[in-house]
Amino acid sequence: METLDIKQAVGTEIKDTDLVHIKPNLAIEALVDNWYAWAHLISPATAAMNIRGRHLKIMNSYILNPKIHAVAIKNPKMLGGPFIDYEGGRVDEIEAIRDNTLEQCSDLLAFCNAIDELNLLLEKEAKGYSLTSLYPKVPDMLRGMVELYYDLNNNASFRFFESLLYESEFYKEELQSFNLFLVEDDGSRSFVLSTPKLPGADILRVNMPLKSKEIDELFEMEKTPKKYGDIKKMFNIQEEEEALFKSFFTKSATKQYEKYTGDGVLTRYFGHACILVETAKTSILVDPVISYGYESDVSRYTYADLPETIDYVLFTHNHQDHVLFETLLRIRSKVKNIIVPKSNGGGMQDPDLKLMFQQIGFENIIELGEMEKIDFEDCSITGLPFMGEHSDLDVRSKLCHLVTYANDFKMIFAADSCNVEPRLYERIHQSVGDVDIVFLGMECDGAPLSWLYGPLMPKPLERDKDNSRRLAGCDFEQSKAMVEVFNPSNLFIYAMGLEPWLKYISSIEYSEESKPIIESNRVLEYCKENGIDGERLFGEKIIEY
Repeated sequence: METLDIKQAVGTEIKDTDLVHIKPNLAIEALVDNWYAWAHLISPATAAMNIRGRHLKIMNSYILNPKIHAVAIKNPKMLGGPFIDYEGGRVDEIEAIRDNTLEQCSDLLAFCNAIDELNLLLEKEAKGYSLTSLYPKVPDMLRGMVELYYDLNNNASFRFFESLLYESEFYKEELQSFNLFLVEDDGSRSFVLSTPKLPGADILRVNMPLKSKEIDELFEMEKTPKKYGDIKKMFNIQEEEEALFKSFFTKSATKQYEKYTGDGVLTRYFGHACILVETAKTSILVDPVISYGYESDVSRYTYADLPETIDYVLFTHNHQDHVLFETLLRIRSKVKNIIVPKSNGGGMQDPDLKLMFQQIGFENIIELGEMEKIDFEDCSITGLPFMGEHSDLDVRSKLCHLVTYANDFKMIFAADSCNVEPRLYERIHQSVGDVDIVFLGMECDGAPLSWLYGPLMPKPLERDKDNSRRLAGCDFEQSKAMVEVFNPSNLFIYAMGLEPWLKYISSIEYSEESKPIIESNRVLEYCKENGIDGERLFGEKIIEY
């Protein structure tokens, strides 16, 4: 990000007594231990394993040979790889973060070692006989927080009582903080999951936990102005920080949201997998990942285009391009209810979304299971099974959402569900019938298992096996099979990370030769041949029925 000329941006026009709004391009970047926060850094077990197996490994590699990282960052084929993006510099600062992590997170690292010991214990001694005698041998710091079990093939494993983990010393809220800064364009931010966040002249670090109500007070100022002096006091801004802090505000109000008052259903695409669906009575926001407001060649909806109140936020699955704290913290005060998939109940690869959202300050969280339906005033939401895309791991916290309105108007948000077993959706169709609109993800390359879940694995997976187990959505044949089942009048291909403002979280770049582009082009041609209105979404889209 280019350094902001703060003096030019604010001058001296804002006084403590002035009523001000936040600027439309003010970003909040949630952090855990100086790293960009995502769901696996909140749940204590996955946080510990990622600190050891991802963060420390990347930092140690950079400290040993920063030039390798500098070269790799410039190679498009290395996008999203484990490389720190500081051009080979700031090594002393990275080393200081590494040393601080080793000290401040020593108990979490011991926790990881205890997990290793437990896995080894089960491998050596759980041979199909009763597990009762093994409980006294569980590492002491894990005792009382795990249940040992066999699956029906007599493979031994364990699950956490995750709610107790949050009550333990291993949930370290003091590691949480956030950055505030202005986003000026689509392309200046580095890929966030492989580079720790260092201080910058245009970045304000705020050491508050993510549940802090001050965050809501700040972002309510998008529509409701407050006295600058009051918000400055709330964040305890020091004299040397004030010029930067003042640059985040303006006396100018953003445009007012115009509530939909029609008789139908208004659907707007905000980019990636983010869809806002409104009737005169109900607003539903799916997988919120939203762009900031600034000048750009690519037209898009921004935070200013959201309702004052969002009745329901739906999540399809727990990947960082669908559960994005950067968006969620900014809109938290608007959200009345959150609907999440039910989790697996303690499996480390499947953190409980309800528990996580509660810990970071969200309320009214509803869990939805497969084929369960919730009825609202003018619509219903049914959770449909979500297949694949999780590298064949036992992950249950994933759902497609079927939203049904008056006159039996239906739309499915399938996100990255990969139709690896078409008979599943044939059976679902017997229950729900035809659907008017299908939103379907086709990022069908996908990263290998280790890219996301590697730090959680007891042993590294062989490369050929790792590469065979992808975080991938539907290809042409799988998409075609779903279209043939649900017989939609409209198919919208989305969730592909196409928008330029998503690169910092998706690390995706496509060409016309990229498999997802080729496969989705085939789907669009198939739709054209069969009288289906098909489109690959990009930027923004408005649909009204």
